[in-house]
Amino acid sequence: MSAELRVVGFAEADVPAALAVQVADLEAEAWPGCTPGHDPALEPRALLLVDRHGTVAAALALLYKEIPLAGRTYRGAGLSSVVTRTAVRGQGLGGRLVAAALAELAADRAVDLALFSCDRPLAPFYEAAGFAPLPGTVLVGGTPEEPLATDAPGFDKAVMAAFFTDAPAGDRQAFTGVRVPLHPGSVDRLW
Repeated sequence: MSAELRVVGFAEADVPAALAVQVADLEAEAWPGCTPGHDPALEPRALLLVDRHGTVAAALALLYKEIPLAGRTYRGAGLSSVVTRTAVRGQGLGGRLVAAALAELAADRAVDLALFSCDRPLAPFYEAAGFAPLPGTVLVGGTPEEPLATDAPGFDKAVMAAFFTDAPAGDRQAFTGVRVPLHPGSVDRLW
């Protein structure tokens, strides 16, 4: 893998085929049996860390939706399918890509916050990239009829966030220690 790596972004539907195949392979290696891609209703955007030869070192998806909470509707974004090529793990490449995602979201004035869950042991990785844990917060995905919550039996999830807009300071508090309804649908059960 070349030392020259750059972050490239695409609407998920517009990822060039050669890159999309590599992302699908990385995801299948990390999560056997997964189906590549995300619900189009979540406006998925792929961010890839690619070398000059077109080899994908790391990938993630940004997903977007409106989140009604505490009498306000927020424009939220979530990270999903964060994966690094096995051969280059431990070199900071995943962290570099996650930090780039955070910077892209922070620059988008239409996004109020990033909100997602991760396996609890990965929380320090996301903190190092600039996200902060939301103690006691539970994300509730799935559908209203079939919810999937980050505090479901067998899950050991941490909820991570970053707040971007000039919203009142109370917005972080509104998302702390509460159940946040995401209900993204049947394709993406959480983010």
